[in-house]
Amino acid sequence: MDFLDIPAGRRFDLACLGRLAVDLYAQQVGSRLEDVASFAKYLGGSSANIAFGAARLGLRAAMVSRVGDEQMGRFLVETLQREGCDTSMVQVDPERLTALAILGLKDRDTFPLLFYRENCADMAISADAIAEDFIADCRALLITGTHLSQPVVRAASTRALAHAGRHGTLRVLDIDYRPVLWGLTKRGDGQTRFVPDARVTASLQELLPQFDLLIGTEEEFAIAGGVAGDLLASLRRVREITPAALVVKLGPLGCCLVAGPVPARIEDAPTCAGERVEVLNVLGAGDAFAAGLLTGLLRGEDFASAARIANACGAIVVSRHACAPAMPTPAELAHWFGGHRNADVAADAQLAHLHRATAPRPRWDELNVLAFDHRSQFYELARAAGAPESRLPALKKLLVRAAERVEASRGLAGRLGVLVDDHYGEDALHAATGRGWWVGRPVELPGSRPLRFDAGPSLGTRLVQWPREQVVKCLVFYHPDDAVDLRLEQEARLQEVWAATRDSGHELLLEVIPPRVGGDAAQADAAVLRAVQRLYTIGMKPEWWKLAPMQAAGWSALAALVAARDPHCRGAVILGLNQPLADLAAGFAAATHPIVKGFMVGRSLWAEPARGWLGGRLDDEAFVAAVATNFETLVDAWRATRPHAATSAPAPAQDMQPALRPA
Repeated sequence: MDFLDIPAGRRFDLACLGRLAVDLYAQQVGSRLEDVASFAKYLGGSSANIAFGAARLGLRAAMVSRVGDEQMGRFLVETLQREGCDTSMVQVDPERLTALAILGLKDRDTFPLLFYRENCADMAISADAIAEDFIADCRALLITGTHLSQPVVRAASTRALAHAGRHGTLRVLDIDYRPVLWGLTKRGDGQTRFVPDARVTASLQELLPQFDLLIGTEEEFAIAGGVAGDLLASLRRVREITPAALVVKLGPLGCCLVAGPVPARIEDAPTCAGERVEVLNVLGAGDAFAAGLLTGLLRGEDFASAARIANACGAIVVSRHACAPAMPTPAELAHWFGGHRNADVAADAQLAHLHRATAPRPRWDELNVLAFDHRSQFYELARAAGAPESRLPALKKLLVRAAERVEASRGLAGRLGVLVDDHYGEDALHAATGRGWWVGRPVELPGSRPLRFDAGPSLGTRLVQWPREQVVKCLVFYHPDDAVDLRLEQEARLQEVWAATRDSGHELLLEVIPPRVGGDAAQADAAVLRAVQRLYTIGMKPEWWKLAPMQAAGWSALAALVAARDPHCRGAVILGLNQPLADLAAGFAAATHPIVKGFMVGRSLWAEPARGWLGGRLDDEAFVAAVATNFETLVDAWRATRPHAATSAPAPAQDMQPALRPA
């Protein structure tokens, strides 16, 4: 980089110091904030958004801030960690609460914004807790303007700047001017982006010489330079104070670089044109821009290439509801620059799919799932045993205990799952959620053909109430040779499930069982494969397939089909169909292709013990032990076909970093 001196060979590419807060975004777009009925919770704060976005793009990013010792603080730290962002310099405040912002989306130009920051944790960041050796191990340090606005955060920022200066760390200021946070507007007016103020200008100018790179909008350089309404005059005043490189964001026109003397016209500065997109929410566009720009610069790109990445990041984010979660992945940028720019970003189904499928997410390279989402089967077991239906919820909670026992006995942390309904299994479902297990939950009305939903027709409304970690499981009796009317109705219902999960953010597991129509095993496998192919053809890309055991050739054919249609698919799991354990083990031997991640088996494991428990022949411990023994037998049989599975550690979150170079 001829206009920046960036050190190499350090542990971290970028550390971001500044706001780390919870954002609550209104879910009713077009509504006054007074009338909003519900909100979505995201990670927020300009510095945190930049750290998150840079980590998503593959930088070794770190966050320097402070959160409360409570649930929202832990949410923010865990969110950053899942994205691969280092949080060792995030302090925990024992007294103050985590910062909060509430945002509305009235129209393309109106974004009411309330900051809850009085005495919040990140405004109490301790300068003494910012380790010099940590900053020395960073190639770049970014600070946002909010953390120059008050004495405590200013002291922390200047301490970090001093550390960076001594060790040659690139020092970056994102001016990020928020008048309300400088006390220049009413507390309820977080939307106003510019108020001229000599005190703020003087405060910024005192520290500008300590930075190597300044990023800001025209209004932000106006407050830094102090000449309202005259960008060039403000830039010249900034240039008198600092030799730093200046990157000016020009909104939809793109951005320009002033690395030396300020030109006579802003058009004479090296400029990268912006991306034209339909705007939903401009909040966070600047943070996405900074994340993209710094990713390009720190990877050795010239300004033009880095700016194209920055402009694309900002354009994609303004088309989406959130800020941090809306940040694009490298795969999205590769798609964007690969000839798929679309002004209506929301209409690009492949971009949306890449956004879901290539962001970091927990990996499940092996799945051992105890399935007890059955409803009619449990009812029949109780009826046959003469036991009241009211005992079934307790029975399902015991099955959670059995899964827990096998997790411990077979070392299944990160490899264990359960499939549980919310009819008899609601208590069991709650007990299984939030403990690091794979948790599936059914939506189909048992036995329905054509497919119907258990909770009625409004599936999307129902999913809003589900924890995001729960996977939507939908069983469908489907054959590609079904009568046309039946097949089309089945496909319409499946597309409803698909659309609902895309909106809600849940993963989808499709369990496809073609009704038997005769023929040998090869013909049965062919029917399954044709069904999967047809569902891909109508646009469905579920994260998981749950299929009956197939021959080795069938699994290989499935793998080829998935690779061609959706290489980001999680894989397939084997269903049980109430087969004897020995038969299931034999099926495992044919399913050694890596596309098969494990099994989801139910009645083969618990049906006989359940009869004993419901009939009073087994107590709780005996029932749990019997199911656990069966489950262990199946786990051992699965691992016998994959010797590496018993010793390999759970895989980390996915790390997808395709090339970012813009075309």
